[in-house]
Amino acid sequence: MRQDEAKHFDARTAAGDTVAEPGGAADPEARYRRSSAFLIDEALGFLFPAALRAAADVGVADHLADGPRTPAELATTTGLDARSLHRVLRLLATRGVVAEDDAGRFTLTDAGQALRSDVPCSARTAVQMLTDRTMWQPAGELTSCLTEGTASFEAIFGMPFFDWFAQDARTAAVFHGGMAAMSDAENAVIAAAYDFPETGTVVDVGGGHGGLLLEVLRRNPGVAGVLYDRAHVLAGHRLDTDKEIAGRWTLAEGDFFASAPPGDIHLLKRITHDWDDETCVTLLTSCRRSLHPGGRVLVLDAVVPRGNAPHQSKTLDLMMMASLTGRERTEADFAALFDRAGLRLSRVLPTPTVLSVVEAVPA
Repeated sequence: MRQDEAKHFDARTAAGDTVAEPGGAADPEARYRRSSAFLIDEALGFLFPAALRAAADVGVADHLADGPRTPAELATTTGLDARSLHRVLRLLATRGVVAEDDAGRFTLTDAGQALRSDVPCSARTAVQMLTDRTMWQPAGELTSCLTEGTASFEAIFGMPFFDWFAQDARTAAVFHGGMAAMSDAENAVIAAAYDFPETGTVVDVGGGHGGLLLEVLRRNPGVAGVLYDRAHVLAGHRLDTDKEIAGRWTLAEGDFFASAPPGDIHLLKRITHDWDDETCVTLLTSCRRSLHPGGRVLVLDAVVPRGNAPHQSKTLDLMMMASLTGRERTEADFAALFDRAGLRLSRVLPTPTVLSVVEAVPA
């Protein structure tokens, strides 16, 4: 039973009405059977991202780029097991990632194209990151978050999230590669959603490999940029890949909780949701102290909307709960954080992505 069926079920049984089963009288247990079927189907939902990860790991989408192929043909090319591959592809087809024709050949749909590794905005490494065991295992222990009130990550891996990444090169590579892939699909439209000044310095705080700053500099030729992060992260930066922005950027190494380079605009993309309120206040205070007169802090994060309609921020929030000390925040939550850091929320600008631009100015 899928979500649309569940809504129909809710409408029929909200008042406790009995439900007529096919061919007979009203059955007071029918509503519970329908509920059971719905909940069991939902509980099996974890197997879809498992299949998606498996397809990403073995690069199936790349082998479908030239057109439809049967699992047997794919197996001959890739060395995979044809029967197992068919079972994975069949599940992916139920969600529209691939489609199967009458001859048993599978093809990538429009929805599945970004699973390829050779296309712009490829999501392959992002899928691998989001389904990595460092994300998967803590999510499986959410019960401990409810009973202990703390993230489950440290109990599983023996240390906090970012400490583990700092000492585990494989995990760090997966994480930074996946974050870069997620950013590639967001950065251009986010940079276009905000009216940056004609001149000045933009500091990308915790900016990773610099994908967002690269797009900001491309769109704003009078602006200079500073990419600020840890040394091992900056080593993978991409700012030198575009000759048009040459001479307009610098790298700065440091701890953003202690200080931040001076600038007119400080960007914090997917940073604050990693940390608890006290830590965020420290970070935001550091940024405020480094702002030039008239400067602004732009927090680029999901803003949890009111109500219970589906929104990716509500899913991401449980990932934060399982693995980190942070959370996804509402507009009111951001306003409270800014107030404690000597800032004032001035506006929230939506973007075509799940992220919004949450703008703050010195109070």
